[in-house]
Amino acid sequence: MNRIRRGMNNYTSVKEFVLLGLPHSEGLENMIFVLFLAFYLLALLGNLLIFATILASSSLHTPMYFFLGNLSVFDIFFPSVNSPKMMASLAGRSHTISYQGCASQVFFYHTLGGTECFLYTVMAYDRFVAICHPMRYTVIMNHRMCTSLTVCTWLGGCVHGSVLTFLIFRLPYCGPNEVDSFFCDIPVVLSLACADTSLAQTVSFTNIGVVALVCFLLILTSYTRIVLSILKIRSSEGRRRAFSTCSAHLTSILLFYGPVILVYLRPASSPWLDSVVQVLNNVITPSLNPLIYSLRNKDVKVALRKMVTWV
Repeated sequence: MNRIRRGMNNYTSVKEFVLLGLPHSEGLENMIFVLFLAFYLLALLGNLLIFATILASSSLHTPMYFFLGNLSVFDIFFPSVNSPKMMASLAGRSHTISYQGCASQVFFYHTLGGTECFLYTVMAYDRFVAICHPMRYTVIMNHRMCTSLTVCTWLGGCVHGSVLTFLIFRLPYCGPNEVDSFFCDIPVVLSLACADTSLAQTVSFTNIGVVALVCFLLILTSYTRIVLSILKIRSSEGRRRAFSTCSAHLTSILLFYGPVILVYLRPASSPWLDSVVQVLNNVITPSLNPLIYSLRNKDVKVALRKMVTWV
């Protein structure tokens, strides 16, 4: 009984964590704050514009743009998990975050990360059906199927985030409490636990690795079939149009999987590289997706032009 009480005391001994921020950023706080704010506002406004355009344009009420609308919602939420706290720290406010706030960052970061992984897989499947089975596309990707896939995507991300958060925060934290990053994430928080973290490290690494790998293999399978189908198209114009519908999605996938591999699936850790990659993943990529999809997609550009003219 005394052992249980001591374990419970360990759980609550750390009331807050101190976020050390970006390494080697002393004296550059104002410049980094402006860059973070610019990319954050670009992510919010750009994705909100894409989402509003898809809602307002009846020509975009198709499965492809339904999933793109979900991606825009994701890109509004994802940078909002960590960027406001980071900007507050850069502006000279408190660098501390409560124990519950740290757990919330881990939960929402990995819930949305898992959701993004599943969503890109669903979008790849949508393109596979559209290009490889065009005559059956509307039958397969009907409203019920799109809704079911979207619900499963968000629920899957929630389960993924819940499992990881439970694993990390069931451990006792009794000091030190300095998080060597600008937000709470699994590698930097686990290093502060005052207990054996081998099980949590193994399960979290396996969980993230399996989810990312399975989704990547499904995406790779879809695009292998897509490329083979496109190569069978006789007209060069037909091949160009087919490739153009996939190019934006492929660009976003590369921007998503690059940081995941560099941070979670490599053996050695580098705090500076991790921070740079996390900034790319947290702030820059969500702000680039609206540009990628609007600049490379004729239908979105036409709908945007009509909406701006109407406004």
